[in-house]
Order: sequence, then structure tokens, then C-alpha cells
Amino acid sequence: MRTYHGGCHCGAIHLTFETGIEPSDMEIRACQCAFCVRHGSRAAADPQGRLIVSVEDEARLHRYRFGLRTADYLICRDCGVYVAAVTTDGGDPRAIVIVNALDDRLRFSREPVPMDYDAESREGRIARRQARWMPVEIKVSG
Repeated sequence: MRTYHGGCHCGAIHLTFETGIEPSDMEIRACQCAFCVRHGSRAAADPQGRLIVSVEDEARLHRYRFGLRTADYLICRDCGVYVAAVTTDGGDPRAIVIVNALDDRLRFSREPVPMDYDAESREGRIARRQARWMPVEIKVSG
């Protein structure tokens, strides 16, 4: 496993992404919903990997939900950077990491695959995320 670090712009949120997939081999997804398009989102996940989201003050971590309300989109309350999405529906927490929030983002060089999930049912979305997203832990130290 390789470890990649990152976080938001102001340093309130820290990311640790562990994966066995080489960055240049990892599929990068570009969701086409209005939220992700407006953020220029490039998302990645390794179902065999792991994401750790660390915050000192949970008040600085904004959890935004929309649409089917099946995931929390994690955004820094101070600098506004979108760092990850987390779902707890369907079992253990699972997540995607936003590649743009990683320090080594340029190593994740594959062209993003445009993804449109509008036709998914709530159940289908939860099942896809449980299969394709990765385990996540959110650590609050303060």
C-alpha cells in the first residue's frame, strides 16, 4: 500500500489515502451532477484501500447533502474546499477522495471518466457505493 496525503487549503482538514493502485492506473471519475461540475471534481476510490479524514475541530467540517441524500459531501467550512464524500447507507462507512485535494494530485494523471448517476435508484446508488467506494474513518481530535 502507498499513502498519499492532502487536505483543504487552510489546513483544517487532513486526508490520508492508502491504496495499492498506482496513481497513473487509478480510474478517476468526474461526476456530472451540478455540485461536482461546479467544484471541478475528480474523484477516486480503491475498495481495497482506505481513507482517513482528520479534523481538529468538527465545527470546521461541513457535511452537505443533496439529491437522494445518500452521502455527506465534506467541505471545509473555512476555505470551502471539497475533500471527500462519505456514505453510511448500506453498511460500513465508505468514501471517495477528491484527487484535487491531494498533495500529489498531478500523479493521478488519467483523464477523468464522465459519470452520470441521475438514473440510479436510491438502492442502486447505495449498492454501487458499497462496492466501489473505500472504507473511511473520520477522526476528530478536538
